[in-house]
Amino acid sequence: MSLIDISFLAVGLAMDAFAVSIISGLTVRSPRIRDAFRIAIFFGLFQAVMPWLGWGIGLGLRDVISSIDHWIAFGLLSMIGIKLMSSSSRAKSKPKMPDPLRIYTLLLLSLGTSIDALAVGISLSFLDVSMVIPSLIIGGVTFSLSFAGVFIGHRFGPLLGGKAEIIGGIFLVGIGIKILIEHLY
Repeated sequence: MSLIDISFLAVGLAMDAFAVSIISGLTVRSPRIRDAFRIAIFFGLFQAVMPWLGWGIGLGLRDVISSIDHWIAFGLLSMIGIKLMSSSSRAKSKPKMPDPLRIYTLLLLSLGTSIDALAVGISLSFLDVSMVIPSLIIGGVTFSLSFAGVFIGHRFGPLLGGKAEIIGGIFLVGIGIKILIEHLY
């Protein structure tokens, strides 16, 4: 997997955290840099760690399903991408969210936005990809987009929220298709 593929994957995975950060920016009355940093560090760390967990799970299953691993990678990435795109169409214009700066809320939001990274980690284990670089890139991209998302949401949130998830979904489905084509031909 090339750095370009990993970068697109990272952007795709970061889109739900970015969307939640935008909503957080709408929710927090007047976000400060430390507020954006707090949200971004939670999202970035979870997005960096969850692929490792998925990778470990996938390694345990590799021998059992190695003949269909490319189909699994395609299926997981496509389902996640389609879920992202469809959830953007169901988004409400006025988010009802608990205080995103509370630890409990941040933990739940971080876990919720990083479940797809767990599935991607499972997919990457089938491709014999080392997890160091992808994990760092995924975490860094998520941190950066989440940090910016808080301020973007505060300023422009109603215009961008659903579009971020659609773009992320397209990236994930595209990477799934690329993996499938590489293994079939």
